[in-house]
Amino acid sequence: MPKEYLTLEKISAYQMAFTFSNDIWKAVLAWDYFAKDTVGKQLVRAVDSISANIAEGFGRYSKKDKVRFYRISMGSLEEVADWIKKSKARELISSHDSNEYLQTLDGLRKEIYNLINYTNEKLKY
Repeated sequence: MPKEYLTLEKISAYQMAFTFSNDIWKAVLAWDYFAKDTVGKQLVRAVDSISANIAEGFGRYSKKDKVRFYRISMGSLEEVADWIKKSKARELISSHDSNEYLQTLDGLRKEIYNLINYTNEKLKY
């Protein structure tokens, strides 16, 4: 039986972050020009950074390097939470959408922590 290797697409934190970034992208597309140009660009860049840093970390060789990028993705996650709160306060998104997005971030935060713990436990170097 051939040995099965872990791929990026099998990492739930990456899957969640990738899907969430596309959901945010679709929401921001509906905003007017000023909102897109100010808050929207920042929000999309931050949310795209979550999955991008997970992907970059996955491609690194050493445990320390992998975990460093996973932690950077956590910082981007916190930035996204801030932009979502600002979007709600500026009436760009509804309270309902804000709550759903923040709940998604809570789940994603747990997945990234699990990824960091898994990496620290399973890799030697």
